[in-house]
Amino acid sequence: MTARPSKSNTVLPGFKPALGYTIFYLSLIVLIPLSAVFLKTTLLTWDAFWATVTAPRVLASYRLSFGAALLAAVINGVFGLLVAWVLVRYRFPGKRLIDAFVDLPFALPTAVAGIALTAVYSTNGWIGSWLEPHGIKVAFTPLGVVVALTFIGLPFVVRTVQPVLEDLEAEAEEAAASLGANRYQTFTKVILPSLWPALLTGFALAFARAVGEYGSVIFIAGNMPMVSEITPLLIITKLEQYDYSGATAIAVVMLVISFVLLLAINGLQWWSSHRHTK
Repeated sequence: MTARPSKSNTVLPGFKPALGYTIFYLSLIVLIPLSAVFLKTTLLTWDAFWATVTAPRVLASYRLSFGAALLAAVINGVFGLLVAWVLVRYRFPGKRLIDAFVDLPFALPTAVAGIALTAVYSTNGWIGSWLEPHGIKVAFTPLGVVVALTFIGLPFVVRTVQPVLEDLEAEAEEAAASLGANRYQTFTKVILPSLWPALLTGFALAFARAVGEYGSVIFIAGNMPMVSEITPLLIITKLEQYDYSGATAIAVVMLVISFVLLLAINGLQWWSSHRHTK
């Protein structure tokens, strides 16, 4: 079986050289480092590996890391869609400034973001001082982890959904309105199915980014074992203790779980886009 060239004119070299360069680059940047993690883990016996990755402190960090990342990605999926909608569908003063602010988590060093969020949401911060009388504590709690992960994940959803929303044709919405559909029906039956694959992609990117986040979380989390300690911090702790095999064992579990979840999300995205094109 030979690969068929696309209908457009080929500018790059043929299929075999391009594929060879692709595999070489991916192996050098992705596959070889990940293989080293797995190879380092093989120094442990199965009993030692299982004891390391199922320790109560490690399990608590899994629950916080994946749970907070999932919750933050869901929040970003909802409000990222809302932000993209406002930026695309409305004109208002300061629109370009707000559009630039969306990319701020990309440019801002994660440590700076963590310090800023801690200062704002601490009990004597601008927002934390208002939440404290209501019994809501954000800084140095799992809630602070969710806030930090939501902050760094928002641009992924907005920038993924925004171009798709810009390309949507207004004629389909006008046709739905002329057939008697209200705004809710137009959004759920006409607009959302077209946005759904892009929204899932943004959700997956935000989730993947949040699972491995470290810099912006360690300052606001409090890093209390069994309470607000994330898995990346636990890996760093083991590396500082020269427990390289234990660190790579935990990293392997995170890698496998993340890969399975992302594979499931990508499968759902493919199914929804395939279903929509039928």
